[in-house]
Amino acid sequence: MTAKRRAEGPAVKRKPKPPAGNGRAKKRALKIAKWCLIVALAGSLVLIGVFVYLYKTTAIPDPNKDFQTQSSFVYYSDGKTQVGQYATQNRQIIPLSEMPSNLKDAVVAAEDRTFWTNHGIDPKGIIRAAFNDARGGATQGASTITQQYVKILYLTQERSLSRKIHEAILSLKLQKQLSKQKILEGYLNTIYFGRGAYGVQAAAQAYFGVDASKLSLGQSAVIASVLNNPTEYDPANGKQAKQALLGRYRYVLNGMVSMHTIPEAKAAKAEKHLPKFPVFKQSSKYGGQKGHMLALVRQELQDLDFTDDQIDGGGLRVYTTLTRKAMAAAATGVRAVRPKLSHKELHVAVATVQPGTGALLGFYGGQDYLQSQINWAEAGGMVGSTFKPASLAAAIADGYSLKSTWDGNSPFTFPDGLEVHNEGDSTGTNYGSAISSITAMEQSVNTAFVDMSSSMKDGPQKIYEQAEKMGIPPDKADPHYPGIPNTSRDLDADALITLGKARISAINMANTYATIANGGQRADVHVINKVTDSTGKVLYQYKPHTTEAIKPDIDRDVSYALQQVVQHGTGVNAQAIGRPAAGKTGTATNDNGDVSSSWFVGFTPQLATAVMYVRGDGDNALNDWLPPYNGAAGYFGAGYPTATWAAVMKQDLEGLPVQEFPPPAYVTGKPPETGHAPYTPPPPPPRTTKTASSAPTSTAPTSEATTSAPPSSTATKTNGPPSCIPKLCPSSSSSTTTSPTTTSPTTTTTTAGARPAVMASREPYW
Repeated sequence: MTAKRRAEGPAVKRKPKPPAGNGRAKKRALKIAKWCLIVALAGSLVLIGVFVYLYKTTAIPDPNKDFQTQSSFVYYSDGKTQVGQYATQNRQIIPLSEMPSNLKDAVVAAEDRTFWTNHGIDPKGIIRAAFNDARGGATQGASTITQQYVKILYLTQERSLSRKIHEAILSLKLQKQLSKQKILEGYLNTIYFGRGAYGVQAAAQAYFGVDASKLSLGQSAVIASVLNNPTEYDPANGKQAKQALLGRYRYVLNGMVSMHTIPEAKAAKAEKHLPKFPVFKQSSKYGGQKGHMLALVRQELQDLDFTDDQIDGGGLRVYTTLTRKAMAAAATGVRAVRPKLSHKELHVAVATVQPGTGALLGFYGGQDYLQSQINWAEAGGMVGSTFKPASLAAAIADGYSLKSTWDGNSPFTFPDGLEVHNEGDSTGTNYGSAISSITAMEQSVNTAFVDMSSSMKDGPQKIYEQAEKMGIPPDKADPHYPGIPNTSRDLDADALITLGKARISAINMANTYATIANGGQRADVHVINKVTDSTGKVLYQYKPHTTEAIKPDIDRDVSYALQQVVQHGTGVNAQAIGRPAAGKTGTATNDNGDVSSSWFVGFTPQLATAVMYVRGDGDNALNDWLPPYNGAAGYFGAGYPTATWAAVMKQDLEGLPVQEFPPPAYVTGKPPETGHAPYTPPPPPPRTTKTASSAPTSTAPTSEATTSAPPSSTATKTNGPPSCIPKLCPSSSSSTTTSPTTTSPTTTTTTAGARPAVMASREPYW
């Protein structure tokens, strides 16, 4: 058996067979791998298909409006000094050509060093964000400049994978539509840099106080650094923030070197230290009177049909009529005279208007805008006797004159039993039953003006219409009336209209008196001279024009009567300005009989200014609360308001030539009612003759006409024998009247049996 096997050859060794299960596992693995590859390829194709579909169907949405806005700037009348600005976001859009190369290069080095070569997206960043989001980690950024721009301009700030994909698609589409230069320009005008600044122009001003075009290399590197994290890198936030900024600043400079945009030596010199940061004076853009100014300008812009979107984000340039000089004069004048009482209680309003143009030059609206948003120069109050010039103008136009006489005794009783009193105790002061228009204005005699109103045909209505022509807005809102505001309150054509119970703004009262100063020609009061867009295109231009409110000769007479108020009447404190002036005091009472507002409105040929004092909500009592002024009651218009007016006007008129008023015209007409003829004094006594043998006979008239004492108070209107205050009676033989001489507002001159001729400290309640 053995030999046989050798003859047949050596035995063959066979490999053991593997277990049957191992072969099946390998086949299964290969099959799984094959299907995974198929699924992956299919998935990729699906994703590509989805991406292509999304790319084709995704339209670039409308931009986020806030990020397309520009700040609107408001300027004083010089066109250079800024009052303030309106802004949804503080931004000034400038072209790429106005941005220095160092700034553009620094931003690219800081945010996207492949900006000029990439296709608008960062695929690695997107994949990294996807995997991180899948693991539940924090959502990643790593956006290109284009992606950042898209996110800000078109998307929300949501941090999610879906938004990231949407961002990438829009970035690719935007890359196809805009050049790299346009994308960078939009980005640099849109991105937030901290300190409330959007865009490089606002950022340059916020950090260095210069325009973007003037930024140095170091300043440009700082601007590029802070946009990554404005809070962390703002040097104003302390040493730690400044140190963090220095690290980022050096990173940016090194990036500029690696991109070959600046030489290494220049970067080495710049990175030694940060550039100097100027110290800015901290001020609120609405603090003090600025808030009142911006609110008033906004209101007029709205009246001119500019929308809030245009005002807050349209990049408007608004050139106002306001001057720094007049605004300062109003504020310092108030501070110089105003008693030291709570600003929350005592409110002082001032407004100065230029006759002939209607330009509001300056105003004082009351306490700091941040404490109260009520502008009392606009809100106004009951104007009292400052309304009386409108009554006199209407009366002269109706046929009466400066020499016409009126019942000055108190009370004046209407047929229905309504009584009007002059100032004073009990039934009021009697001034005489036939006092001239001039005397009535000088002493602000209520009964005389009520007599004047009731002696005209439809007197209250004529006074209402005359006041509106002069610059007092109607009682009912009229969007076309050019007042500030364009309506008055409680202005009714009733029997008491002449006493000034209407509530009118100081601005409109100043313009009303500016009409008198301008020869009876009313200009529309306004605060905006011109509006342009950011390129200088004129969108609105005020067109100067006037309308005749009072005939010239009548205006001269009204002006003359108001000059006498300053020379001899209740407004003598206005003489402090040291030049010819005219004006009227005014005091009004509330329903409780307390003095609630106190005024003086006056003018020179160049300027008209109104001053008002009120308390609380505008109706609280001033009497027994305001301290005395120069020993006299401080709550009458002759006190604090007139002194404040003088303090304001003295500064306003500094440097302007002294101008005289034209003389009175003494217009005469045909009165609609008898009984108001000029007072004629009794004839002088017979001449006495003194004879001497060698001397001629001479005569000497008495030095003063004799008059009877004024009659006592009467309960009804008197048309009987006239009587008047000595030296204030109009002369029948001359076009002038003789007025008393006074040494102070509280001095009184009396003649036996006569009432005091000057009672400046006893201004009527109305």
